[in-house]
Amino acid sequence: MSCAEAQALIQSRHAAVLTTGPNTYDRFVRQFGNECDWPEVPISVAIPTRDGPCRVYRCEEPVFDFPG
Repeated sequence: MSCAEAQALIQSRHAAVLTTGPNTYDRFVRQFGNECDWPEVPISVAIPTRDGPCRVYRCEEPVFDFPG
């Protein structure tokens, strides 16, 4: 699947489970939506696609780096 196809699939379904390797998969979501459970938020990640790395979003807990 191309990057554009993966991004369109996620946008149209609001979330999609995609394979990320021979025996792995993950759930990817739209950037703006209610697909993540609190306290998780959509975080940009790169996934492999037919035409190279592709930026999509996955639900993760935010990491805050406080100076200190």
